[in-house]
Amino acid sequence: MTTKRDYYEVLGVDRDAADDQLKSSYRKLALSFHPDRNPGNKEAEEKFKEASEAYEVLRDSQKRKIYDQFGHQGLEGSGFSGFSGFEDIFSSFGSIFEDIFGFGTGRRSGSRAQRGADLRYDLTLYFMEAAFGTETQIDLQKMEVCSSCEGSSCEPGTYPETCGTCSGIGQVSRSQGFFTVRTTCPHCHGNGQSIPHPCKGCKGNGQVMVSKTVSVKIPAGVDNGSRLRLPGEGEGGVYGGPPGDLYVFIDVKPHEFFQRDNTDIHCQVEISFIQAALGASISVPTLNSKKPLEIPKGTQPGDLFRFRNNGIPSLRTAQRGDQIIQVLIKTPTNINKKQESLLREFDKIENNKISSKLKNILKGGSAKTG
Repeated sequence: MTTKRDYYEVLGVDRDAADDQLKSSYRKLALSFHPDRNPGNKEAEEKFKEASEAYEVLRDSQKRKIYDQFGHQGLEGSGFSGFSGFEDIFSSFGSIFEDIFGFGTGRRSGSRAQRGADLRYDLTLYFMEAAFGTETQIDLQKMEVCSSCEGSSCEPGTYPETCGTCSGIGQVSRSQGFFTVRTTCPHCHGNGQSIPHPCKGCKGNGQVMVSKTVSVKIPAGVDNGSRLRLPGEGEGGVYGGPPGDLYVFIDVKPHEFFQRDNTDIHCQVEISFIQAALGASISVPTLNSKKPLEIPKGTQPGDLFRFRNNGIPSLRTAQRGDQIIQVLIKTPTNINKKQESLLREFDKIENNKISSKLKNILKGGSAKTG
């Protein structure tokens, strides 16, 4: 069982702290650990919940009195067991929570401005497009503010009315023992308003689905998994809120000759065993064109050569990596009689050289006996 910290310790206030001190302390903690400011940070989420629970108790005189007398066990005995999740926190705080932050939480519907949703687009590029960058256009379908009602959801010339169920608060209250529980208004869904004459263009949604073509500039050096952010190209905001962003995720097709390793590229070239033995000058494809490569005498299978600064540009510095060439030695096939005769003569000479070398080794390593 997890032991809860003292609520006064959580908020960093004295036990006789006034309401304004509690609110000020909670505001700092909530702004610091708010989940929208710490996406994916579980520790920050837990601290946000902990601070919210502490403030919920200490700002309420009845809960605070029970806590001061009996501690956490006293609260549990009275029916308070904390929050089940973020929606529970935002719903319980209602207007007080909005007053603390001074802006919409983005987690409950309301008449305050809300940012539009972010969008994702998966874009496939050719190897060379990723290496040197390109500009392309992508087609999207997304929600944007209705041009007929300008996002008001009302027919032009009409206006929303205050919700009669919650009197415009967006929440309804009910008593539960010592406490008052606030929940989202089931009639207006937290908006505080009703729409008697919905806009025909968007059917009262305030937004419509549109098709849009967006131009995307791909910087040189992107790789599989690279993510580009296009600010403001996401879905439109609600109640005058800003639009979301568009995130373009890159997938790069493999190349038939080059393989990428960060900013370096690797390739393999074949040479004949004659070229390997005698040396040669060959032409090797690069990302830009072709480049001569000098093969020294006695090159062995798998030897590596390097073209400096002929690789992929770095996204951060634009400095290019290297091109690394591995040599593969091709064994000839379908040779004619003359070629076979020459190869056998060559093999005979090589074997004589090897035999002579072995004899010298054995001769030099023999031991004298007495």
